[in-house]
Amino acid sequence: MRIIFAGTPLFAAKHLQALLESRHTVCAVYTQPDKPQGRGLKVTASPVKQLVAGLNIPVKQPTSFKEMAVQQEINAWEADIMVVIAYGLLLPPAVLTLPTLGCINVHASLLPRWRGAAPIQHAILAGDKVTGITIMQMDTGLDTGEMLYKSFCEITNSDTTESLYEKLIALGPQALITTLDRLEKKQLIAEKQDTKEACYAHKITKAQAEVDWRLSAIEIDRIIRAFNPWPIAYTHYQQQLVRIWQASVMVAENLLEPGTIAEINKHALYVMTGSGLLCIEKIQLPGSKPLAVQDILNGKKINFEKGQRFDGKI
Repeated sequence: MRIIFAGTPLFAAKHLQALLESRHTVCAVYTQPDKPQGRGLKVTASPVKQLVAGLNIPVKQPTSFKEMAVQQEINAWEADIMVVIAYGLLLPPAVLTLPTLGCINVHASLLPRWRGAAPIQHAILAGDKVTGITIMQMDTGLDTGEMLYKSFCEITNSDTTESLYEKLIALGPQALITTLDRLEKKQLIAEKQDTKEACYAHKITKAQAEVDWRLSAIEIDRIIRAFNPWPIAYTHYQQQLVRIWQASVMVAENLLEPGTIAEINKHALYVMTGSGLLCIEKIQLPGSKPLAVQDILNGKKINFEKGQRFDGKI
């Protein structure tokens, strides 16, 4: 099939790589305009644009698809289908019907659960045991299109957003190729989403990462894992910002106020929560890199004491 590809970040680039290695033909690539990035604000091309550099594939970077000239250009590619992955621009209804088979999208959840911008984080926050990739036919709604294909993935109690992202980025490309092959052979039956089962995964903000010690240890552990590698869960101790990178959960009676350090050893800080103990194993202090608690204690950069409290949302 002749394919127009639209995407921007690394997640999209991994899928584009699979298309380039397949028997299908990528006739054009659309990606976000180059943007300043990093501390030096150097103008940088997206991972998708970098991938196709030198491959003699036309790269287009419009700021909108509403202009008639852009729509005419898309139509001129005579594509069978348009694959859209984490692109960052809305496609108006007129564009969705330009390719022969319309537009399809790769979404990092098992729709209709977790529509929206942050499905991986919200799956961890909710304690979901399974997630996956859904390939859907795009319509005018936000992740509301008919489902074409699903690939499933377990969420373990140690998964972070980063590790789960790596699992899904390994599943998605093969799911996409399988979907395209079966569409071409007319072997797929589209399935409507049950809107009653839909959840919306709002964009993550830094404010959400502050630990509320009144929550259970299980809930706080999910927050820590969901916000790793960004924005990283945090709290305060002796007026210092403490970022929590890794922790685990221990069942215990609630004999102390939430946020109180119940025990300290070389492996962890044991902090009372609304239900159970949170065993903090890896933290980051201001101006330092993330370190195991043992290294923090040996360095004596901060005086953690049994009976003292963390100043979070308490």
